[in-house]
Amino acid sequence: MYEISGLTKVYDGKRKGEKVHALQGVDVVIPDNDMLAIQGPTGHGKSTLLQLLGGLDRPSGGSLKFDGQELAKMGEMQLTKLRAQNFGYIFQGFNLIPTLTAQENVETALVPLGIPATERRERAVRALTEVGLGERLGHLQTELSGGQQQRVAIARALVKEPKVILADEPTGNLDEETRDDIFALLERLWAERGLTVIMVTHDSALSKRVPRLAQIKHGKLTIKRERVDG
Repeated sequence: MYEISGLTKVYDGKRKGEKVHALQGVDVVIPDNDMLAIQGPTGHGKSTLLQLLGGLDRPSGGSLKFDGQELAKMGEMQLTKLRAQNFGYIFQGFNLIPTLTAQENVETALVPLGIPATERRERAVRALTEVGLGERLGHLQTELSGGQQQRVAIARALVKEPKVILADEPTGNLDEETRDDIFALLERLWAERGLTVIMVTHDSALSKRVPRLAQIKHGKLTIKRERVDG
């Protein structure tokens, strides 16, 4: 799945000539069907790494391979196609379009793939039903609770049948009970679909439940707990 070595990301700082070293030589292998949580202090590179893994940004140096393909060397059109076909994104703020219904929000993920409207509708209904929202297809964002909005976001990530789910603080805006429900849903989908799930979280309760745990501090990643199978 992912083979990462010597990965760096440098941004221009606010002051002239200042450089911010967000990632400093990350080395990690993320295999198929992994569930990895990444923890660390704010501003130490967690979300930066997630963006690079999802092809939303490009590294400054090092190697970032996905299924043997070097992401940094891909052209923009090739990278856009790879993102559309392989990655599902879940964000803390849900990132739903408020003027669209739940079903229409989920359908938006399929538009870049050129899927016909009838099939888009059918797949969106299936995805929403799978996350427990089969009776909320026509609801707008304002008519949904926070947990329901995050379920719509999960359905949108799943509907294109990606290999990887990338989640940035997916339970950060939720109360404790809803957080547990959402994580249980992600666990079930991970197990049933054979997905690779990579999430950034500040939540220590979630970090105790994932099979594999990493920490980023000062742009360097350390594996804190390895997955134990069987």
